[in-house]
Amino acid sequence: MALRPVQVNVKALDAPAVGRFWAAALGWSAYSPGVTTYVGPAGGLVWPDPVTVGVDVVPVPELKTAAKNRVHLDLATTSARHQAELVARLRALGARPAHVGQGDVPWTVLADPEGNEFCVLEPREVHRDTGPIARVVVDCADPRAMARFWGEATDWTLHEVTDDQAVLRSAKGGGPYLEFLRTPNVKTAPDRVHLDLLPYPGDDKRAEAARLRTLGATDLDLGQGDVPWTCLTDPEGHEFCVLAPS
Repeated sequence: MALRPVQVNVKALDAPAVGRFWAAALGWSAYSPGVTTYVGPAGGLVWPDPVTVGVDVVPVPELKTAAKNRVHLDLATTSARHQAELVARLRALGARPAHVGQGDVPWTVLADPEGNEFCVLEPREVHRDTGPIARVVVDCADPRAMARFWGEATDWTLHEVTDDQAVLRSAKGGGPYLEFLRTPNVKTAPDRVHLDLLPYPGDDKRAEAARLRTLGATDLDLGQGDVPWTCLTDPEGHEFCVLAPS
């Protein structure tokens, strides 16, 4: 048994507007199958076998208050010109510069219209086949411990692990990398952005959730009530959800 990351869950006060921003930013389409706004490649929401990691924007009653999200997206570019053009286009769509202590770096840090940080990376050969999302980056204290948990939790392959960084990616190739980056800041508020995992068709969600608990996951009560997904946290307290296959 194993789970696969299928979407990045983003909380927003105005979910349709933030969904439209990310659809335009990624060159994808926005769909509203219910109260959330799903952003993915053209063709609609393919379930229960999504073709890539999408973005699901979920409405919440409050704006972002944390100084910096502990999970963010890195966007891929193919050339210096593409990077400059993408940054200009994103700013025209409502993104604004963000300062998170990055210093003099070759990538550009921006925030979406509700303040969720993301990076527009300089062109890197490793991202040539990722699609528009190059990486999902998670701040953490111990990348090695995160690699052990998430490597067992998902069917993604570990590509690199050091004291400062751990990188996983789908064994099927294509799609973004999942990077755990050692940072000094600590978690002080619920994550505004988190990962959603999905069992494969025929696998049992309850059994998968139970397996995750044996690996160190903890149940999370956000007042979600009786819902078809299971809310958990990883060993460092990052929230994530195990979705129902149907």
